[in-house]
Amino acid sequence: MARLLRPFTRAVTYTRWLHLFVAVVWPAMLLYLVEQWWLLSFVLLAPAGLLPAMRTVEGLQARLLLVDRRADEVPEIVVAPSATWADRGRTVLWLEARLALGGLVAMLTVQLPLTTENLLRTARGGSPDDGGWLPVHGHHWWYGLLAPLPLVLLAGVVVSSGTLITRLAGHLLGPSPAERLAALEERTEQLLERNRIARELHDSIGHALTVAVVQAGAARAAGDPAFTDRALGAIEDTGRAALEDLERVLGILRESERPVSSRPTLTDADRLLESARASGAKVDAELTGPLDTVSGPVSREGYRILQEALTNVLRHAGAVPVRVRVEVADCTLALEVRNPLTADMTGPGRGSGLRGIRERAALLGGRAQSGPDEGDWQVHVELPLR
Repeated sequence: MARLLRPFTRAVTYTRWLHLFVAVVWPAMLLYLVEQWWLLSFVLLAPAGLLPAMRTVEGLQARLLLVDRRADEVPEIVVAPSATWADRGRTVLWLEARLALGGLVAMLTVQLPLTTENLLRTARGGSPDDGGWLPVHGHHWWYGLLAPLPLVLLAGVVVSSGTLITRLAGHLLGPSPAERLAALEERTEQLLERNRIARELHDSIGHALTVAVVQAGAARAAGDPAFTDRALGAIEDTGRAALEDLERVLGILRESERPVSSRPTLTDADRLLESARASGAKVDAELTGPLDTVSGPVSREGYRILQEALTNVLRHAGAVPVRVRVEVADCTLALEVRNPLTADMTGPGRGSGLRGIRERAALLGGRAQSGPDEGDWQVHVELPLR
């Protein structure tokens, strides 16, 4: 019994009932103007449903009055204007179905309580109301026992019609296949953006922490006040750059439409090289070709790849000679970082940083290799410029 009465304790049952009543308000205005007012109402709905904005209006009503937010399954209802003729056609079908079902529910809402009243009247020996469409003949006391039945039927009509119109809204006002594909692509882009931001934080913050650790250790081992001052200056500069990167990434998270033009590019590579030199590494850099002509996405990803490669050197090899080559030629951007092989760098690279380098390269249609090569540890990346 409690399960049968539960729908009547929820507000959405009555808002769905109201939604169906609203559908017949304007057709009822034609009652005193046109004899065939009901047929005319269906005819007028067809051109109205073809208006793109009608889908927005109906979608907002359906979301407000039909959707039960506490339900396990919530129908997906679109509030965007109709973009295709298929969307317009579904909107027309929705308007026609809503008017037909709303008219039926409105009629039953009036007639069923009137039938109950007629049953009670005749049970007491009175005359039935002529307005009822279910005739009640005779005068029998047991009519009083039948009086609750129309009200029970009305309760079932209210609940079932609300469920039916909500399911229709999900089918006729829901997203089209093109809209579902667009939504899927948007979610995919969001996931890719989150992965990119994770790599950004890993590369930037990881580089800064690595430089700070190496500098602090070198300063403590050197015991030279002048060297310590230089180390602290390098830590300060690297930390400040990392904070700027962190603020920029967090800004992208807060403002999804924020442009990425403020991200560092290969034209800022000198900052990375100086940071590595300040950490004690002997960096021999060779940058050839027009770096300023490299497209934004390739240049930004190239900067991060170079940053991660230098971070790996400082983290696993320490202050060792490093050869850096960045070349722009033949529609290809080539980046190579080599350093003497150490005990910590004896096998193929499987760390998260090297995996991030490979992912960045693959995303741009390039390729990345890392591992021992002729007594050195090598990271070699080639990115297409087009």
